[in-house]
Amino acid sequence: MPVAVPAGVKVNFADEVMTVEGPKGKLSQKYQSLISFENKGSEIVVSRANEEKQTRAYHGLYRNLLRNMVVGVSAGFSRVLQITGVGYRAEVRGDMLLMNLGYSQEIYVGIPSDLKVTADPNGKVEVSGIDKQRVGEFAAQVRKLRGPEPYKGKGIRYDDERIRRKVGKSGVK
Repeated sequence: MPVAVPAGVKVNFADEVMTVEGPKGKLSQKYQSLISFENKGSEIVVSRANEEKQTRAYHGLYRNLLRNMVVGVSAGFSRVLQITGVGYRAEVRGDMLLMNLGYSQEIYVGIPSDLKVTADPNGKVEVSGIDKQRVGEFAAQVRKLRGPEPYKGKGIRYDDERIRRKVGKSGVK
């Protein structure tokens, strides 16, 4: 499948490095020489040198990496986290994310320079940036600080995540 390139996005392949530049920024990624890219106007066709298993795996990998880079520099990626619990809250102060998650101390998380984090008083934290992997990794690190628990539903979860709730002790003998 070809990768569609929107207007305003430039894609360059040189010295086994693909570079994608768009209105939101610039990304680059090394690739294997077994994979070749052909620019056909507003599409890029990805092809492979042979049909070996590893080469086929690289073909799918680099096609999706290229597509993610194109989407990232044109539209960007975001991940929304929902904080649930009495007294649980998050706040952005400069380049730090300050969180109260029911522990005795506040938790400070450094925000990487290539990501943008916003927190609202209702418990939503949005992580956005141009690199899909960096956005997902930072969101996963924040979620890991207080994962959702199945009894009361307290903790940090992704906005689109569903937590299966469990019934607590019944107290009946």
